Amino acid sequence: MSELPPCPACACAFTYEDGALLICPECGHEWSADASLDPDRKVWRDVNGNELQDGDTVTVIKDLKIKGSSSVVKVGTKVRNIRLVEGDHDIDCKIDGVGQMGLKTEFVKKA
Repeated sequence: MSELPPCPACACAFTYEDGALLICPECGHEWSADASLDPDRKVWRDVNGNELQDGDTVTVIKDLKIKGSSSVVKVGTKVRNIRLVEGDHDIDCKIDGVGQMGLKTEFVKKA
């Protein structure tokens, strides 16, 4: 039997699995088993809290002005094949009709 990690909230050693979640019987804390495997892993989430990954397709939820230009990325624009990066912008992508862009995850939702 594999060794399960202790609860991150109360350090209880008696955690158990329930599907994809790990559960602490003492405090009731639930967390993802995947997150416990690599706690230093950066997780990007869209405006609704869905986890984003490289290659996902997202939709812009707000009109975004393009700095140094008079053009705008409109609401509902689909952005395909995103690449997640660390820095001031979370997403590197190519938008049809605009070109290479950097977006923040707070302005997109997973499609």
